[in-house]
Amino acid sequence: MHIQTITVVGGGTMGNGIAHVAAMSGFTVNLVDIQQSYLDRARATIEKNLTRMVAKQKITVDDQAKTLERINLTTDLPAAAAASDLIIEAITENFELKQSIFTRADQHAPDHAILASNTSSISITRLAAVTSRPRQVIGMHFFNPVPVMKLVEIVRGYETDQQVYQAVRNLAEQMGKTPVEVQDYPGFVSNRVLMPMINEAIYCVYEGVATPQAVDEVMKLGMAHPMGPLRLADFIGLDVCLAIMNVLYDGFKDPKYRPCPLLVKMVDAGKLGDKTGQGFYTYSK
Repeated sequence: MHIQTITVVGGGTMGNGIAHVAAMSGFTVNLVDIQQSYLDRARATIEKNLTRMVAKQKITVDDQAKTLERINLTTDLPAAAAASDLIIEAITENFELKQSIFTRADQHAPDHAILASNTSSISITRLAAVTSRPRQVIGMHFFNPVPVMKLVEIVRGYETDQQVYQAVRNLAEQMGKTPVEVQDYPGFVSNRVLMPMINEAIYCVYEGVATPQAVDEVMKLGMAHPMGPLRLADFIGLDVCLAIMNVLYDGFKDPKYRPCPLLVKMVDAGKLGDKTGQGFYTYSK
């Protein structure tokens, strides 16, 4: 399977990062979102990140220009899908929204095209089931910030074809990433391990065991974590953390995955971390 043109659906933090890396690796990229303003913001972010790479002498000005030339911005998903070898969905962690994207992409993509999701927790098998090509559906879970982080979890759905898996694995390597194969269970590996740790850190605050600062200092100084779990939760987004905990709780029906009530309350209050300027810490927006 030869992948040449990639469509990325969603121009947010993960989507523009995936588009950045794919275009810098020589692929033609269609970046799709629902409004032109979102696309313009995504392109500005990509350009800013490329400029930073030029300043650090990781790429040349010519590399930056060629990367930007490879990225086409569009609000027309059917047209972008029709011209793609691979479609990567990178929207919010909501099954119904992702299902809608997969259904539309499946209707318009050529027969050989692969459909992938950047989901961090939602079942690839469930997404594949809404398409006519479940053997060509796979997970590509990138990590934030995409241009920096090397890992990509390659998630096999129940019916994912071996050739499709190999093509996507090869693609990840062409993009300078390190692919790791995982099976399709709630949270995969990364979030099945990470999110319960973050949730337990939130319980420590909820139960008055320690302040957020104290919890993070213990984990940084005692466990050599580069970032404390509560600072990391703010960086990820408390709404995203809650969504993943709910996927784990619903998927396993195990009380150890029950979201902390404090996490639920903070999300209800709109205190989502970095993106809102207030979470476990306060940030200047």
